[in-house]
Amino acid sequence: MSILLVDDDADFRSLTARTLRKFGYHILDCESGEAALEQLDKHSFDLAIVDLSMPGMSGLELLEAVKERASETEAVMLTGDATVRTAVEAMKLGAHDYLSKPVEMDELRVVIEKAFEASRLRKENRQLKVALQRSRPTFDMIGKSEAMNEVMRLIQRAGPTDKPILIQGESGTGKELVAHALHQASDVADKPMIVINCAALPEQLLESELFGHEKGSFTGASVAKPGLFEVADGGTLFVDEIGELDPSLQAKFLRVLEDGSLRRVGSTKERKVKVRIISATNRDMEKEVADGRFREDLYYRIDVLTLRLPPLRQRPEDIQLLVAHFAGDDWEVEPEAMNAIRNYSWPGNIRQLINAIERAKILADDEIICLKNLPEVVASCASDKPVHTSASLNDAGDDLESIQKAHIAELMIREEGNKARIARLLGVSRRTLYRLLDKYEIPNPTSDESDE
Repeated sequence: MSILLVDDDADFRSLTARTLRKFGYHILDCESGEAALEQLDKHSFDLAIVDLSMPGMSGLELLEAVKERASETEAVMLTGDATVRTAVEAMKLGAHDYLSKPVEMDELRVVIEKAFEASRLRKENRQLKVALQRSRPTFDMIGKSEAMNEVMRLIQRAGPTDKPILIQGESGTGKELVAHALHQASDVADKPMIVINCAALPEQLLESELFGHEKGSFTGASVAKPGLFEVADGGTLFVDEIGELDPSLQAKFLRVLEDGSLRRVGSTKERKVKVRIISATNRDMEKEVADGRFREDLYYRIDVLTLRLPPLRQRPEDIQLLVAHFAGDDWEVEPEAMNAIRNYSWPGNIRQLINAIERAKILADDEIICLKNLPEVVASCASDKPVHTSASLNDAGDDLESIQKAHIAELMIREEGNKARIARLLGVSRRTLYRLLDKYEIPNPTSDESDE
């Protein structure tokens, strides 16, 4: 730690500097505020220890100058005639603490360590904010279709409210993108938006992630940890795949929505948070409630407003815009390839389209995406009319579930049960694929469970 020590008392300054160097600090000492300002122009300091009463520039004047020139530098004030008025004035100007002379060196060391910790936390917070700002994607919604215009209208209307919003749509339609857009349109856009996927974690870990835990509350809980409700306090919590939330956690989730109260795992202490909840699901939540898998009262709490995202096949006029966006300005798409892209049904929606474009760019020559660069299931749709990959799909019927079931069954046969490849082709997670296989009772065409 680098410390600037400013005091006109030469004996005190010398003794304090020697003692602090023994503690391992890097010390630069000055006899006046004017000399200290010269050092501030040359060096960066973690902490300034400043005597309040000095000839020339006073300690308070120096403190004010320090905060103007080096706002990241913490300050501790020292004086031989402490008064409440000067203490209050120093704290108002940004001093971390205030000590009276004579100063016990051990006491000063404790104050220094606390000031350094405060400085470190502030620095990390600034860095995190900058990192988040730099890495935050832009959330311009791409599309000119009537369905997407309605989505954009609802985002503008619903964003500024603090009410819970439920985003419904198939996998890959961009639910998290819409959640970010809602957050950015809200009154808490400068506060954090925290994301959690209920399908990605087992029940016990999900409970700990959402509500936090106390030290020793379960095996491996070596320290206390705040949950994501606490982390998102004042901001937005986006709960993806909320339909996967275990019934045992739904009651705790409801309590937070009702009055902002929660208890960490292993704690009896109630904590209060104020969080805007945005949820998302690809399930039919009314059916989940009717079948007893999701609490009706919780459903009504999260469903103050529903925003439904259209699947890609229902917005064909947006496909060329999306392809141009994901391919980039320097890329061209040959007409035959674009024809196939338009004709394909995209059961994995935008996520699958992104994967297909990225694959094509890897295989393409001269920054031109050709038909041969596209996945086979897409390339086979190059014709004047929309087609699917085989007669089995054409004969599947018009309803979405029949088309999806036939498509997955065909991929299972063609890819010989390789679920990793099939999930990538569909643009879904492997867990979602397993759920779809169970739902549609699609058998594995191979004798062994090939996943890789």
